[in-house]
Amino acid sequence: MDYVIRATAADEQIRAFAAITKNIAEDARKAHNTSPVVTAALGRLLTGGVMMGLMMKGDKDLLTLQVHGDGPIEGLVVTADSKGHVKGYAKNPSVLIHANAAGKLDVGGAVGNGILQVVRDLGLKEPYVGSCALQTGEIGDDLTYYFTASEQVPSAVGLGVLMDRNNTVRTAGGFIIQLMPYTSDEVITKLEKKLSAITSVTSMLDRGMTPEDILQEILGEFEPEILEKTEVSYRCDCSRERIERALISIGRKELREMIDEGKGIETGCQFCGKKYSFSVEELKKLLASADRP
Repeated sequence: MDYVIRATAADEQIRAFAAITKNIAEDARKAHNTSPVVTAALGRLLTGGVMMGLMMKGDKDLLTLQVHGDGPIEGLVVTADSKGHVKGYAKNPSVLIHANAAGKLDVGGAVGNGILQVVRDLGLKEPYVGSCALQTGEIGDDLTYYFTASEQVPSAVGLGVLMDRNNTVRTAGGFIIQLMPYTSDEVITKLEKKLSAITSVTSMLDRGMTPEDILQEILGEFEPEILEKTEVSYRCDCSRERIERALISIGRKELREMIDEGKGIETGCQFCGKKYSFSVEELKKLLASADRP
């Protein structure tokens, strides 16, 4: 079971999230047939996204993370809600590049330079949109910088996806540690020292550490208190009705052109790959509904 825990530590001077997301990363890999480096990149963003989604309060709140890079992946999109559901895709899922200097999957090289954009739709007139330049393309570093630069919340984000030799996901997970505005200098100094000693999230996961173990490893001296444990999953909420609305929204002219060609169309959901077919007669009904005031 994939899950996220939410905790506080140091008398609520620190808030923290930790996650195990093996199934989420593997479900995304299967949905999109991603290469190992894309599985790692998308799995990291999904892990960060599902934890950030749980920071929201409203039942209908939605978070979207978009990575626009000049590397061969071209871009990543992840959407999460406040209930532990997340979905995502890579623009180019089949990227194959050499390992980096450390012999690891070169996520940074596959993502490249560009922008990280965070969109929070909280049901207000306009969604909140924040962005920052990608720092390394490794996703965790980029989210760390985003929180600090765009939201003024000093944070440490660690994300990891470990692959098996058959290219399935062995394990995945991560953490987000954040400082409250009133955090003392003493706590900050101790926490920075502890975080600098952590080699990688994947090594912690590979040792079989649970989210509870990870937070205890990082925050043990600050007496962490677990407040909540939430089961999380990869879930796409696409439906035929949603696809119909999307087709209507592209405009009457485009629908008429499809009908005039005399052929039905098949369109797929970017997040889960499910296919939806529409006959010419069905397209005519959509055009008729688009023409109605």
